[in-house]
Amino acid sequence: MTMTKTRVPESGSVLLREMAATAAGPRRAALRDEAVRVWLPLAQHLAHRYSGRGEPDDDLLQTATVGLIKAIDRFDPTRGVEFAGFAIPTILGEIRRHFRDRTWSVRVPRRMQELRMAITEAGNALTQTLGRSPTVADIAAHLGTTEEEVLEGLEGARAYSAASLSTPVTEDGATSLGDTLGEDDHDMQLAELRIALGPAMATLDERERTILSLRFFGNLTQSEIAQKIGVSQMHISRLIARSLAKLRTELTAG
Repeated sequence: MTMTKTRVPESGSVLLREMAATAAGPRRAALRDEAVRVWLPLAQHLAHRYSGRGEPDDDLLQTATVGLIKAIDRFDPTRGVEFAGFAIPTILGEIRRHFRDRTWSVRVPRRMQELRMAITEAGNALTQTLGRSPTVADIAAHLGTTEEEVLEGLEGARAYSAASLSTPVTEDGATSLGDTLGEDDHDMQLAELRIALGPAMATLDERERTILSLRFFGNLTQSEIAQKIGVSQMHISRLIARSLAKLRTELTAG
């Protein structure tokens, strides 16, 4: 990458060399701050390359600036490497890590996150070179991967952002996304118990079944059942307790 859009004066390199030769203290801190100011256009330029991908520009610039500061702190002028060549990968790595770690609504494997970013970059580059939207085959050939992996990456990209449950799904806005989601059916949870209850009820005698039916299906009180059966309320209470104990035993054994 060239520095045509981010021209940094020679003072930028001088600052870094002077900073490296200065012991820790106020003077070195001042040189560091000045180096960050001078080289900030580089971070701004790299952050701008990722603009329009769903992240606020301010967040991208802040992330790129963090990468720039890391590069300044780690740079060693004695190795004979230009600072720009050292800083650019550091800043880009910080930006990509920001996208990978903080912008996904659902956590997906790192490989999938990196594949999604590679597909996005390949799509942007191929659109310019081909003059049209690239196909899955175009992207696969560009990345040197298979079409199946590209499709997997596109599918995984759906986890990048999430829609609010209050998002309207009808033109009049009367129905939201949350209204279309299913919920637990408590009756389904009782389905197995209902299936097992039939054979268990068959183990009771006719009077016991009648009493339970009047109590739990007819919603009669024990006094009302006692009048129908012709026995005391206390006897009905004992019969209900004994019948329920039988059912509990049968259902537990089943």
